[in-house]
Amino acid sequence: MPRRIQLVFLIALCFNAPLVVAQDAPTSIRIATWNLEWFYDHDTSDNKTDLSKKLSAPSEAEWNWRLKVTAQAIAKLNPTILALQEIENEKVLNDLRKELRTKHDLEFQVAFIQGRDTYTEQDVGYLYRGELVDLSRKSQTKEMYDSKKYYNLSKHAFATFKWQKGDTSTSVTLLNVHLRASERGADARSRQCQLIQHWIRPMLNEGQNVIVLGDINTAVPCDKTSPGSDAGVIGNVASSLGQLVLFDLHGEIPAEDRPTHLTGNQFDRIFISTSLMFDMRQQFDPSFKSVENRKDLCVRNDPDKDHYNVYFEIPQSERDISDHYPVVVTFDLK
Repeated sequence: MPRRIQLVFLIALCFNAPLVVAQDAPTSIRIATWNLEWFYDHDTSDNKTDLSKKLSAPSEAEWNWRLKVTAQAIAKLNPTILALQEIENEKVLNDLRKELRTKHDLEFQVAFIQGRDTYTEQDVGYLYRGELVDLSRKSQTKEMYDSKKYYNLSKHAFATFKWQKGDTSTSVTLLNVHLRASERGADARSRQCQLIQHWIRPMLNEGQNVIVLGDINTAVPCDKTSPGSDAGVIGNVASSLGQLVLFDLHGEIPAEDRPTHLTGNQFDRIFISTSLMFDMRQQFDPSFKSVENRKDLCVRNDPDKDHYNVYFEIPQSERDISDHYPVVVTFDLK
């Protein structure tokens, strides 16, 4: 055994601690978003609303089925970081983490902050492999609230991840969101998009690597994006300053593969900063390589036509995992 490694090993033994050998960052990272559609277990004792109880798994067997097929899909997706929406709580994320570890030999960590949606009790969270350095939520100030320009996000989480290569490091900050749905929620959703842009603008000004991803619930396809549309506001497409723009990666997906929901809508999006879109900095940093809609991992046999109220009535062999499909972006890390 080389002298240096032997010394590290002896120090670890003296402190009764596990031996940890630092490893350089991978050559690529995969960051994905997936709305898991009412990913609620069968135990309704911790649910407060009739709606959340109604749409929970009806039995332990059905919950175990959901864990099994969802973990199978995630294992095939093989993300470095997975931003999830429509999860019940931290407990279901840990159930999923255990399934991935025991059945697929994949070790993920869980990042979760309790949200504020008291009607659906839905939340967002992360499964990740790597180093999480910050996890937080935000709210608008009273002055912002009084302006009526913004609308709070009840389901969101900021997370900053770091990778090391020798003496250098790089980081990416993600904002995982689940915005208000339907035409009825259009005004609130538009103001939520304004709030997202308000939050990330200082980060973009500083040249940080930023990703906004999740279920933005927009009915406007990516090729019809305008400055005032949901995606247009998030991406700040009206800006003439390139460094303040977020790129909607959905335009990089072939047109026939863009629907991310069984209705044909493009609800699920990934937006990335200029610093990630173009490899211009000539330093250790992620740079965009490709983006995919992985409908194939979600749809089983023929695509389902409807899920609401009938999800668990569909035979398991035919039932799609979710009404949303996972979207994943790959970055070279060099």
